[in-house]
Amino acid sequence: MNFRWINSLLWGNSVALAWMWGLGLFFSVQMTFMFGLRGLLLFAIPNALGLMGFGFLTQIVARRHAGGQESLALFFEKFSKPFRLILYLYQVIALALTVFALTRYLFDPLKLVTGSMMPLYLCMVVFVVLAAGCLFGEEFGIQRIKIGHGILGGLLLACVAAVLFSLNPLIPENLQWGPVLPDAWKGPDLFAYAIPLLVGLLVGPWLDLQHWQRAVQIHRENTSIRMSYMFGGVIFFLLLLFHGCLAAWVMSKGGVDSYGNKDSLDGFRYAHQMVVQYIDRLDAGSKGLLPVAYFSFLGICVLTTLDSGYVALKWFLGANLGKSQNLLIGMLPKRLLESPIPTFFLVMLITLVALVAKLELEYFMVFYASFFVGYASLAIARCFVPNSQQPLPQIRMFSLASISLVIFAFGYCTDADSLLILGSMLPLIYVAWLVFNTDLLRVVTEKAGEVLEAAAHEIPAIKTITKTASAISATQVSAPMPQDAHAISGHFEGKWFVYSLIATYQDTNSVGNVYFGMYGLFVGKTRELFFNSVMPDFDLKTTKFYILTRSFEHKFVRESREFDVITVKIRVADFNRKFCTLEHQIFGSDNELLGKGRQSLLFVSSKDYGLLDIPSEVYTAFMPHI
Repeated sequence: MNFRWINSLLWGNSVALAWMWGLGLFFSVQMTFMFGLRGLLLFAIPNALGLMGFGFLTQIVARRHAGGQESLALFFEKFSKPFRLILYLYQVIALALTVFALTRYLFDPLKLVTGSMMPLYLCMVVFVVLAAGCLFGEEFGIQRIKIGHGILGGLLLACVAAVLFSLNPLIPENLQWGPVLPDAWKGPDLFAYAIPLLVGLLVGPWLDLQHWQRAVQIHRENTSIRMSYMFGGVIFFLLLLFHGCLAAWVMSKGGVDSYGNKDSLDGFRYAHQMVVQYIDRLDAGSKGLLPVAYFSFLGICVLTTLDSGYVALKWFLGANLGKSQNLLIGMLPKRLLESPIPTFFLVMLITLVALVAKLELEYFMVFYASFFVGYASLAIARCFVPNSQQPLPQIRMFSLASISLVIFAFGYCTDADSLLILGSMLPLIYVAWLVFNTDLLRVVTEKAGEVLEAAAHEIPAIKTITKTASAISATQVSAPMPQDAHAISGHFEGKWFVYSLIATYQDTNSVGNVYFGMYGLFVGKTRELFFNSVMPDFDLKTTKFYILTRSFEHKFVRESREFDVITVKIRVADFNRKFCTLEHQIFGSDNELLGKGRQSLLFVSSKDYGLLDIPSEVYTAFMPHI
């Protein structure tokens, strides 16, 4: 028990350090500058609660799904499929934001190099920062990253202690609940920030690959995800509080008006680099350990984000691109596909463009307050709301996310508080409607059927309508359930298509048990009925494609005999651009497993039998049952 407690603490430390990226690191200074202590707390509390909430809920997800210590890993493998591009984009922007913030608000204000050498200097800084993240990520990996972060966490604690020792006192006497200089910030007010911060920070971790990988690994180690993220949330909150109070201490020293960027593109006043500028302007004799301690604090926070990003991307890309059967992807070297190095070069490019354009941290943050909100909310819904498992409406979600992004950005630049709030709330409203609308349709359909069935016994007209509707349904989808508890043309139980039959003499061999070859026939019959159910309009005379079997495998578990009820279950297990995999299970009269297996399907042209991508008709038919 003690070991598990220590393990939770180590993971909590790693969680906090990985989440101390550019957003948490420098925006705590800006929020204190703009709104004082209440701004700092408004930023820090939802941030910490978002971490804790992720750990609390993923613990529930892990327990609800079968698979033991691999349950969360198996769940994420299926859960992440429709979100793969968004998960990747979220990680890329997070890493670019972090490297940009460190370069823009630490190295740039120090003016170590000026003049014509400045662009080359910034390129070198960005390259070194990213290379350090790659080095540490390659060195530790997810199994040992908690140890590496434990060491770095100890160094971070020493840096914090050195900073506290250098300041007297850390908490300034004039730390105000509101802004110290009300006229210093010209932009949206606190209320306009409140809703986007609450929304973005509470749902943010659900699209972060680093946190999903940590949660999976914590569960594999039989450690409490909930406890680990409780520790992580507390440590993270204390780090934000420390950095914000340090900014308040700098403001209490006076001369704050000389700090920050007065010539921003939007005309607003930014002070992310305020602490760095203050330390840089101190006399050499009064600096002491303060510069080394504070700059090391910033460096460790960024390094632990970058190495976590490297490890998470390696895990994610290896699981998705490295194993893809796509022909174009297959032409590239596998090691290149699975490596985060190309992604890190993309991060470097984004960072350099942002530096040249003189952007600010907030321009990256707008994505997390608007664009990703809908996807993160839908991700949470798909974990806990059964009716939200329908295919992800990719085009609609992307369109709405883009609209929300533009609304939020326009509201920020024009100081329109209502547009800021609308940009953050619009994705939430749409996701709520998407989930509720599907649920309402399901409930109305079920209740309408129940009402008609009950009334059919009393009103002859309704009885006739009910019979007619049942007959139509039987010809279009599947036959009604007869008295012997199985439909003559199969039915769905969740994602599984189920068909039952009775084994007779012709299915048995000389000793009376069902001949082994018959099980393949049973599966084939069930598969054809499944196709007929989901694609009732398929016609061999007019079709442009044929469905062929690429491979078939079956494991025999038990025998069955004459007059046993054989139940075959089949479902869509996986698919890529070319091939679709079906999984089947066969059960006997007492619901004992008789066997199980998988088969792979391919699709060819009906004209020349040339290999095709999975036809759109098949996607449309199969997607609701994945």
